[in-house]
Amino acid sequence: MAEREEIIENVFSRSLFVGLIRLMRPKQWIKNVFVLAPVLFSNLFLHQEYMLRAFFAALLFCMASSATYIVNDIYDLEVDRQHHKKKKLRPLASGQVKISQGVKLLIFIYSLLILGLFQFPSVAQTIFGYLFLNLAYTFFLKHQPIIDIFTISSGFILRVYAGALAVSVPVSSWMFVTVLCLALYLASVKRRQELIFNTKLGGNVHKYYTPVLLNRYAEISAIASLMFYSLYVMSEHPDLVITIPCVIYGIFRYWYLVELTDAGESPTETLLADWQLLITIIIWVALCAHFIAKTPG
Repeated sequence: MAEREEIIENVFSRSLFVGLIRLMRPKQWIKNVFVLAPVLFSNLFLHQEYMLRAFFAALLFCMASSATYIVNDIYDLEVDRQHHKKKKLRPLASGQVKISQGVKLLIFIYSLLILGLFQFPSVAQTIFGYLFLNLAYTFFLKHQPIIDIFTISSGFILRVYAGALAVSVPVSSWMFVTVLCLALYLASVKRRQELIFNTKLGGNVHKYYTPVLLNRYAEISAIASLMFYSLYVMSEHPDLVITIPCVIYGIFRYWYLVELTDAGESPTETLLADWQLLITIIIWVALCAHFIAKTPG
């Protein structure tokens, strides 16, 4: 009997541990590669010191993003319980993790984050800005049409800016506007998919949108991101013109997945599940690194 209780306790402990990890959403950490963009395009990725600084900044953003996901999951608990997927996949909504356990994890992450920022103060203001922006999004801005999409996209701008501060390099305005447009594209598609496949979400910001409107937002943003990226590389890194077809293919492929496989509600999951998108990004990074490494200075 005692052995059986011990087995049950071990299974419960493992389930709780897995649930707490899932609550942090480590898959979403891939978004924080945007922190590394400045070190890549400034040629500093060849220096170990700068790469370590950029990676540490990305790690801090991983903790900050996990903290915002936990706050959002606590706030949206009842809504998630009505969602056809989230009620099974989200640890709090499914009951795998209790709210009190989630709060303890949140406090622990905040503590680690504060310690990290004391060691790396150059990105502290940006991290705090990101946390504040996401708190405002969770409690208010996510219910404001158009503002909600721009708020999501602003988080990617802050990631790039933090990466630039971490390695002490200026960021081109072209890069900022390119990242903004790309993020607006992904956010518009995300809202579109949520609206189409979750009819129970009518009580929040989705009631202000239509699929046609969100399609237009996505189209404008995709075209703008491609245009600004092309202008960026032609004006500042002419050798990188060769990477433009990769960007075009990536946008085409993502839209294909959205239209034909109903993906896009989670951009990260869409990326990780499609080998063609992954290979496209790897080729793009490799080409960028190769040609930027050849740039003098």
